[in-house]
Amino acid sequence: MSGSRITAVGHYQPARVLTNENLAGMVDTSDAWITSRVGIRTRHIAGPDEPVDELAAHAAAKALAAAGRTPDEIDLVLVATSTAIDRSPNMAARVAARLGMPGPAVMDINVVCAGFTHALATADHAVRAGGAERVLVIGADKMSDVTDWTDRTTCVLVGDGAGAAVVEAAAPGAEDGIGPVLWGSVPEMGNAVRIEGTPPRFAQEGQSVYRWATTRLPEFARRACGKAGLTPGDLAAVVLHQANLRIVEPLARRIGAVNAVVARDVVDSGNTSAASIPLAFSKLVEQGAVSSGDPVLLFGFGGNLSYAGQVVRCP
Repeated sequence: MSGSRITAVGHYQPARVLTNENLAGMVDTSDAWITSRVGIRTRHIAGPDEPVDELAAHAAAKALAAAGRTPDEIDLVLVATSTAIDRSPNMAARVAARLGMPGPAVMDINVVCAGFTHALATADHAVRAGGAERVLVIGADKMSDVTDWTDRTTCVLVGDGAGAAVVEAAAPGAEDGIGPVLWGSVPEMGNAVRIEGTPPRFAQEGQSVYRWATTRLPEFARRACGKAGLTPGDLAAVVLHQANLRIVEPLARRIGAVNAVVARDVVDSGNTSAASIPLAFSKLVEQGAVSSGDPVLLFGFGGNLSYAGQVVRCP
């Protein structure tokens, strides 16, 4: 079976920027309170006329252009999202229609904040099994649609955006560009992060998530490195789900990736759920913080208390 690789990435964020000072005019909070607790300074918020599939399509178009591919060359579209309002057509089908794709397989994957790394593993498996040669993998969420803007404990966290990757079959005999996935969940703690109700609203048990992420996940991340035949010290970068800076920084330290660049896009973008990893990864590539072929750990965690991570090679 042929392995797979990421050949290009892309990202998109809405134009509107919501600062901590803006939020202080909406709820009882302040820039000092927000930065000290979650490390976020700004976030991008989509307008009512910017649905999830539009965010996703913008990021996908950028990734396709960077890969030198046209929409008709894609066999499978996977969209990781938990903020789709409608059940059908799904987000993947809507993205395919926006991009003028002639007939790819289309699938949404809802694993909330770990959605992109689950989708990336699914793309890798599809290529290895011969089910697809080129896959468009997207993480996109419009968290502003499911946020209670009167709740200062959650509204200060969220942002909207999308990130995408083009995954292709690796050349015969070439090194795999996407390592084996390490994934799982803690079903009995699934209620710690929720998007539920009518209308749906985001809620979480912040302390429970913090303790679980900072104590349990470092070992899982190290195991993901081991599956790729690497140690954390070999990594050029670590891109964790951008939950909040108080989780990202301790978790990165405890993994032991002493030589790695650590993505801190949460400071500028907030928690964008399934979009956070591809968004942060694309920015590192765009900024030249990582080089082609560098090993990077991508590790998602959150809703359902699910997690998934793998080491990838930079495009």
